[in-house]
Formats: sequence, C-alpha cells, structure tokens
Amino acid sequence: MQKILRTYTSTLAPDNDHPFLHGPFAPAMEEWIADTDSMQVIGEIPKDLHGIYVRNTHNQVHESLGMYHPFDGDGMLHSMHFEDGKATYRNRFVQTTGFLAEQAAGRSLWPGILAPQLQARRGWGSMGAMKDNAGTDVKIHAGKLLATMSQGSEPWRLDPVTLETLGPDADWARLVPDGVASHYKVDPATGEMMFFNYPERWPHMHYGVVDRNNRLVHYVPIELPGARWPHDLGVTKRFSILHDLPFHFDAELLAKGQRKMTFYRDKPARFGILPRYGDSASVRWFEGTPCHILHIANCYEDGDEVVMDGCIMPNPHKPNVGQSNEGGRQAAYDKIRAHLDKHNNPTLMYRWRFNLRTGQTHEEQIDDEITEFPMVSNDYVGRPYRYSFNVLYQPGEWLFRGLKRYDMLSRRTQSLEYGKGCYGSEPQLARSVGAVAEDDGYIITFVNNMVDARSECWIIPASDIARGAVARIVLPHRISAGTHTAWVEGDRIAGEHRDPRYVAA
Repeated sequence: MQKILRTYTSTLAPDNDHPFLHGPFAPAMEEWIADTDSMQVIGEIPKDLHGIYVRNTHNQVHESLGMYHPFDGDGMLHSMHFEDGKATYRNRFVQTTGFLAEQAAGRSLWPGILAPQLQARRGWGSMGAMKDNAGTDVKIHAGKLLATMSQGSEPWRLDPVTLETLGPDADWARLVPDGVASHYKVDPATGEMMFFNYPERWPHMHYGVVDRNNRLVHYVPIELPGARWPHDLGVTKRFSILHDLPFHFDAELLAKGQRKMTFYRDKPARFGILPRYGDSASVRWFEGTPCHILHIANCYEDGDEVVMDGCIMPNPHKPNVGQSNEGGRQAAYDKIRAHLDKHNNPTLMYRWRFNLRTGQTHEEQIDDEITEFPMVSNDYVGRPYRYSFNVLYQPGEWLFRGLKRYDMLSRRTQSLEYGKGCYGSEPQLARSVGAVAEDDGYIITFVNNMVDARSECWIIPASDIARGAVARIVLPHRISAGTHTAWVEGDRIAGEHRDPRYVAA
C-alpha cells in the first residue's frame, strides 16, 4: 500500500531563492501513507524492533511575512512504525490553530522570528508575536504524542499511530496561558512530564508537572532577574534543573519593544536545582562558566552531586531579532546560515557536577569535536547512563552529516558518516524487545540522500554504529531536513508509560 492522503497548496513564490526553502530544506506538501510492501528496503528490518520513530520539522507552506527563518515553518510529523520486521511510513501537518487559520486565508497571517515588528495579531511564546507552529519538539506522554514550539506553545496532542491532531490539551492547557516550551522531559518510571515556559513579563519562568494520567498536578512561578531565553531543562529521579543563562534580551531595549539578544560575558551561568514538586523558594542556584546551552543529553544523581551532561555553547551569538537586514536579501541569508552553522557558533560535549552539600560546581569538557542534539535511551532519562548519541555537523551548513557515540564511562567514542550529500535527523535509540544492556538495540534516523534525490530511514546497530545501517527504507517522497524526534516503544503506543521491566533503576 502506498498513497497520498492529501496535497496542500503552497503560495511560496516559484522564484523564491531562500536557501532554507530549497535543497534539503524544500518543504513537502503531500501527506503519505506507505508500507514496506510498497517501499524499497535495502537490507533486512530487524524483527526485534517494535515501536515508532517520529520526527518533527518546520515545513513552510505560504510565502512569509518579512524574512523567513527556518524555525518559522509549520510543524509536520514524519513517522516510521516498526513491528514484526515490517514498517509503515506516515507524515502529517500538526493542525494547530495558526495552521488552520492560514489554510483558510490562503496566506501567512503571522510574522516569523526575524520580523516581530510586523505583528498583526496575538502570537505565542516568549516573544508573544509568533504563530504557534508546534514545529520544534515531539515526545510521547500518557499514550499520546506532544508537539510544541521552542519559544512556547499550546500542548498539541497527536495520535502516535495515525498522527491525527487531537487538539491542545483542553484539560490543562487553559491553566498554562504561557504555554509549554520545547524540551519537556518524561520520567520513564513514573510517567510524569516536567515542563517550563519563559514569558517576557514577571516572573519570567514557570515550572510544572503533568502526571501519568495527563493531569496538571504542579505549576509554580520561578522568579528570574529578567526576561530570559532558555532552551532546555534537566530532570533526575528527585530533581529538576532550570537554566538562567547570560545570553538573553537587553532589558532596556526590550522595554522599547526591541528584542536584541546579548551575551553578557561577565555574568555567570546559573543553574537552579529544585525538588520535582518544588517552587521558587526551594530552588538552589549554582553558578558556572558564562555560556548558552541548547540541548541536554541527560541528568542524574551521584551521591551528593547532580550531574548534567549536554552541549555547551561557550561563545553564543545570534542574528538581531527584528533588526533591519542591511546588505540586501543575500546578506540576510548569509546571516541566518552563519548563525546556524555550529562550526561558526561551536557547541561541545560537556559535563557539569553540582554538589548539593558544598554548593560548588565542577565543570569538564568531554570532547573538542563540534557536536549537538545529544540523545539517550528513554529508559535511562534521569538515571545514571552510559551512552549518548550526538549529531555531527556539515561545516558551513545546518545539516547533520553523521553520528557520534559517546561512552561516558570509558570516554571512548565512535563515529559514522552518512556519506557525500547525505544528511540525517536527530537520532533515537530504539532498544530491542527484551533488551538487557543499555545499547541493545538500534539507532533510527531519517536521512536525506541529495545525490539520489530521495529520503531514507536508516536502522543502525547501537552497539557498533561504525557498521552502518543494517537496513535502509526508501520513503515514498523526499522530506525536508528536520531536527527533533521521539521514539515510542511498542509497549507505550497504547499505554501510559514504559513497561517498568525495561526502565533503568
């Protein structure tokens, strides 16, 4: 079986020369369903692979208001559902209010991240101007997918099998008017989801917990010195770790409506550790090297210490949001590309240790290779773990040329390059049915093969990624380059949380 379920009409100008609307970033306008009886399979799909790999991406439909940024496009989910050596591919737009409104209008109604001054109607998130596109993160919680926008959006629920949009979480979304920022975390043992948001107004952050039955059971203000733009949070079995980093809006300019990001090199990074059900009064703040952080690999408790592993950005810089693009259109394109190129804005694997007894922070750089999007097994989130799987960047581009496996115990690494003109997505570790070891299973990723003009799903042995893919499934169409992903274990597809037999102690 292979068929197109729906085709959307794009209003993008035929002569549009924006580099993030062409090549690997060309948006898809068709929603497909296809199984492996109709898709080419190179190799053999493992029979002990059961679950769903899901990837979110920004997929622009209409000509933008002002300069387009690749984070502006509407959320589109792509999934590959594995069971008994077979697989089914699906892709769907997330049917947000903004998406449906623009479909009805036949044009863009909201500006993007680079043009908030064009705001014509209420937006979402930390900027209050952007469309809620739900195009950044995706995870599984309480038996359903949850898709959100980085800067904060309504919590959009979707069916993990059909990718049908079920709507925002009506039971509790109205209780969090500032929305849910990306990079919420789900405890595999309890099924609880920890999240945050960061409005420009006081208190500048909120923190909450949604239980395994999808009920909001904790939501508190976290007072910060001013408006911030954090990106991630960490969780352990008992604690959550919040970020107050010295890369944020200039307060005086923000008061005038100008959103200029500045790196304050003389300010320390601050990390707030609080009990899972704590509040602003119970946060313990630790200081560290000035930096910005996009993505955390994992956090866990080790005696008196809380360990946080992730990718540090020691010298962050960003295009001035809302500023004029002097030098013309091409200069603006170059500015976006330069910012997203991690070889120009380095990110490095790093470890922080926060001692709860002494109040001291110990820091260690793990590696000097530029890498990001660190990922660990769902079963080890918040627990001591051994392996992180990160992406490697193509120099000069915001494209993932390969994978790097970190053994955080032995400190040995292993890498895999996809090959010339091939660019992957954020990986996920799909543990085998009945897995014993942490890396019993497979790394799953979607790869855009620009040489052969097609997209593939790669299945790579997690214990030895250098072997390459044991199977590659050729998708029925070429999909846009994307970022964040989720793995839905087979026993969580219709369930509330992970089978406790497979969760780390």
